[in-house]
Amino acid sequence: MKKYLLLVILSSITIGTWALDPLFVHSSAQQLEKCADKDVSNQELSLLDLVQIGVCNNPALKAQYMGVKSAEANVGISRAEYLPSVILSGQGNITGERIEDQNYVQNEPYSGTAAASWLLFDWGGRTSRAKLSRAQADMVRFMYDAQLQDFMLSVQTAYLNVLAAKESLVSAQASLDTYNQSYNEAQKRYKLGMVSLSDQLQTKTKYEQALLAVVLTENSLNQAQGNLAVLLNLSPNTPLQIATPVFNDDFTKIENDNIEQLMQEAVKNRPEMQAQESAQQVAKFNLYNTRTQFLPSIYANASATYGDNWKHASPYKTDTAAGLSVSMPLFTGFANTYATQSASYAYKQAQANTQSTRLQIQNDVWNKYQNYKTAVKAYEISKTVLESAEENERVAFRYYKVGKSDTLNLLTAVAQLADARQNKITAFYDLLLSKASLQKSIGKQL
Repeated sequence: MKKYLLLVILSSITIGTWALDPLFVHSSAQQLEKCADKDVSNQELSLLDLVQIGVCNNPALKAQYMGVKSAEANVGISRAEYLPSVILSGQGNITGERIEDQNYVQNEPYSGTAAASWLLFDWGGRTSRAKLSRAQADMVRFMYDAQLQDFMLSVQTAYLNVLAAKESLVSAQASLDTYNQSYNEAQKRYKLGMVSLSDQLQTKTKYEQALLAVVLTENSLNQAQGNLAVLLNLSPNTPLQIATPVFNDDFTKIENDNIEQLMQEAVKNRPEMQAQESAQQVAKFNLYNTRTQFLPSIYANASATYGDNWKHASPYKTDTAAGLSVSMPLFTGFANTYATQSASYAYKQAQANTQSTRLQIQNDVWNKYQNYKTAVKAYEISKTVLESAEENERVAFRYYKVGKSDTLNLLTAVAQLADARQNKITAFYDLLLSKASLQKSIGKQL
């Protein structure tokens, strides 16, 4: 019976604990799962749907997320230093001996040992290591957040490019209709002898050029849809059904128009800034930990050993021990000295990098804000230009019908209307893209 008792005890320690979190080190954030169950071909997808699918399907984000969980698990390793460690070991042997003029004797001794060790005091070394691992986990998590925000902006940009291409196609078809109307009117007037053949051919040329513009715009739309599908890790020929939102003035406005407050908000919220601040904390606690390596550590130790022989009635033997131990490095070949210097310089480097990152973020917000304000003005001007171009085209066509204007004036007015219509579409989506970039620069997600 004794023979199997030790085996049972030893095998019990192999029970898997990978799913447990007894030291509460893992964050509550969960990786997105089962995103592919959306019917992307027949279901209208909003921007949030597209982001969810893209995040779920992106292998780089999955790898970064696993890095976050791995860093959090390392926090548990450092926290485990506050708890005692217990090691259970055992061994069994078969030994034999033969003495001259005596029978062969076989022994089967076995023994088991339980040893416990507990770090009682190390001048804050394990505390600095625990804080260091926590700061490392925070740094990795903030880097993941930054990558996530970059990806979300990429999806939003591709989404807006698809919407812009759709509106550009509508605009190109409208321009085609206008050129067709001009061409038909020129044909009538040519048959009546009111215009020359050259005028008719000019309107025909403009009509065919407008037809070509429609074909090219359709190609741009197909490419924009393919780029969006590939960004979501889908085949480029996936027929995505994109839900078109109802745009209003709120889509172009930002909540806060104070650039100073926006820069302060960015420094506070940007994951890149938080990651760099965590990196500075890593360097700080690494310096503290390095300094404690010069100092003694005190441990409490205890052990118990049991030994017996399976085949013989020899008495068993037990040994117990308990006490304190002190460990202190006296000389390490100046390794600790240079390790402290290295950690000190790394900490100063991290401080400088933090200041540099802060300035970069402020500059990024400043540039994105200026781009946004310019885009707002450009969009307002484009609306005014379109109104003038529409009125000019109506007047030019009416004058042309009654013979008060020539073909060149009509085609010029139609071309100006087509350009103004397309410029308004471009200005509107440039404004939405600049707003999205500004929001991302201050650390705001969708």
